[in-house]
Amino acid sequence: MARRGTKVVAVGVAAGLAVAAARRRRNAAAGRDGGGAAIAARSRNQRRAELAKLGGRAGAGFAVHRARRVFASAERQVELDQQFELRTAEQVAEALGGMKGAFMKLGQMASYLDVGLPDHAREALTELQHNAPPMSAELAADVVERELGAPPDRAFAEWDPQPLASASIGQVHRAITRDGRAVAVKVQYPGVDAAISADLEAAGAVFGAMGLAFSGFEPGPLVDEIRARVVEELDYANEAHNQQLFADFYRDHPFIHVPDVVGELSTPRVLTTDLAEGVRFDVMATWDQDERNLAAEAIYRFVFRSLYRLNAFNGDPHPGNYLFQPGGRVTFLDFGLVKHFTPHEIDVFGDMIRALVMEGDTARYRSIIERIGLLKPGTPVSDEQVHEYFSHFYEFVLHDRVVTITPQWSTDAVARFFDPTGPYAPIIKAANLPASFVIIQRINLGLMAILGDLRATANFRRIADELWPWVDGPPSTEMGKAEHDWLSARAS
Repeated sequence: MARRGTKVVAVGVAAGLAVAAARRRRNAAAGRDGGGAAIAARSRNQRRAELAKLGGRAGAGFAVHRARRVFASAERQVELDQQFELRTAEQVAEALGGMKGAFMKLGQMASYLDVGLPDHAREALTELQHNAPPMSAELAADVVERELGAPPDRAFAEWDPQPLASASIGQVHRAITRDGRAVAVKVQYPGVDAAISADLEAAGAVFGAMGLAFSGFEPGPLVDEIRARVVEELDYANEAHNQQLFADFYRDHPFIHVPDVVGELSTPRVLTTDLAEGVRFDVMATWDQDERNLAAEAIYRFVFRSLYRLNAFNGDPHPGNYLFQPGGRVTFLDFGLVKHFTPHEIDVFGDMIRALVMEGDTARYRSIIERIGLLKPGTPVSDEQVHEYFSHFYEFVLHDRVVTITPQWSTDAVARFFDPTGPYAPIIKAANLPASFVIIQRINLGLMAILGDLRATANFRRIADELWPWVDGPPSTEMGKAEHDWLSARAS
């Protein structure tokens, strides 16, 4: 049971940030909330309870509202919706403090990361994947008019005032352009930039306190990287650039789809893209295992093809960012949190894989991670212990065989990252997270959790051999053959 308790420490960081911000807002003196130090000392049960409170605060209000709608007449549903809408920038700013902005992004990660949470807590956090109180139609229209120079009914041929989705920093509306193009229009909440900036003030204290428990941890680069990526996410012009980069790269791909951006109807606060079709993750997860395996393979190929060929990683892998169709076709949404890597950083990732996975040379692997600052040099552990600890993160590509990714793998991965009391305590306490690894760890804490939920089954080593540019192996699956043909056509 101890191992199950420790896995909540990772998402406890998300809860801790929310607690820290709440205290900061309650106290007149900024920077004296004590939230960071409390995280290090807090017991596992307390952290679990606080995460449940986070879920309750974030999802309860809107969940109750949705429940009331089920038993209401059509007229009453409209009335209830209007009562719950955020109608002014002041209301939005107040709501941002409770369930939107930076903390909602962390809550979204928590909702699929930890499989050991109480059901009611996880269900409440899951609300964050798709749902949040929407802006009123009038407030959304005001944002569109300020950004595009005309109200929605003039900027577009048709405009649906009811949002299609509502998330952490904006909400999405359906529309049709004046040239007949069906589009999705993401409108940013007014005041979200100021609210997130205030939230990020607490990040330094929270992550700084982790150094009390992890002697090798240097919070500065991590905090700077998180701030940089979150601030970038506020700029829809930056997101438009990222999304179009991926859309151009994957154009005409047989099973990976990224909607094109409509540049003339996009600004730093409004993002217009082609409207995509498909079902959400929770629906796809009810399909048979063969279909789930195809979806999982498409996601896996997208992540690592992008990383090694495009030198970019869409660092927000959570279930709300995918739409699925049968046969493994996946549409990828939300490119606000994209990390671009230098060729040197990609080379380091490759060197690590070659050393540990392909050559079995743990001593060389250790020298690499010590050189880049992932492990403090001179840590009193053997190479065998280093291999036992780090090989977990390469487990599914270590051997040429069919394997199944399970939720337990993610549970163990979280414990390896954050449990300073278990068998890997000397390594965990001496480990660090260089800036280039901050977002890439979302593969371990996000992508693999999603594949575990699907119980994805495949020979991931052979698929990886296709995607690793230093191997460039032959197609190993039917999807691999289709992708190989697509690549060949691009090259011709």
